Amino acid sequence: MLTYIGNFNHPEKNHAINENLFFDIILGIINRQDKQQHTSQRSIKKRLRMAVDKLHHQKLDVRLQGIAELEKLANYHGQENWEIMEVLTAFVRQNSLYKTHQEVKSQSSPNIHPDIQASLKVLTKTDTQKSLASEQLDLSYTDLRGANLSGGNLAGVNLYQANLSGVNLAGANLSGAILCAANLSQANLAGANLSEAIISSANLSGANLAKANLVKANFYLANLSQTNLQDAILDGANFREAKFSG
Repeated sequence: MLTYIGNFNHPEKNHAINENLFFDIILGIINRQDKQQHTSQRSIKKRLRMAVDKLHHQKLDVRLQGIAELEKLANYHGQENWEIMEVLTAFVRQNSLYKTHQEVKSQSSPNIHPDIQASLKVLTKTDTQKSLASEQLDLSYTDLRGANLSGGNLAGVNLYQANLSGVNLAGANLSGAILCAANLSQANLAGANLSEAIISSANLSGANLAKANLVKANFYLANLSQTNLQDAILDGANFREAKFSG
């Protein structure tokens, strides 16, 4: 009681004690937050490893679970986003390798595997792509026939020599995408955004580009025979040496 009265009678000393107590509380909070963040990071890394393990499982259902878990991690933990996108693009490339013309002819149907479609859905989500400002997804040399990419965000994606024949890309965002030497024959690109895309030497025979945005797109040496360009926006597009018939 005497000590308390003594402290009360010395406001400077009392203030110093309160200040030290305040700093102790703040340091305690910071330490707890650091420990929680460290634990959280370890937990995320563990979940990421488990999801990747599932992605390479023999059973389709398990692979689909892995893809769903990777999507959740990408949505809620932005710092892991690019790593997750790289994992999924590598999975697509490894399991949808480009096929030669002869191999394509001998294939009965171009149906895409459900796990590849699920991976592509995650990769082309608008929310996912927003956080990849300076990164580029690499889907070059892939066979994506049978995929549904309508409305997908493929802005700036590398699709060099990819087989997108007959693929549904209606309303997709392909602005700035690399589509050199890609096979887009019979593809549905109605209303798609291909502004500033590089489509040189690509095969677009029979493709539907109605109402597509082709502003400053480069179609140098592209095959555009029987391509539907009705109401497409062609401002600044390069069609030098493109093939429109035959």
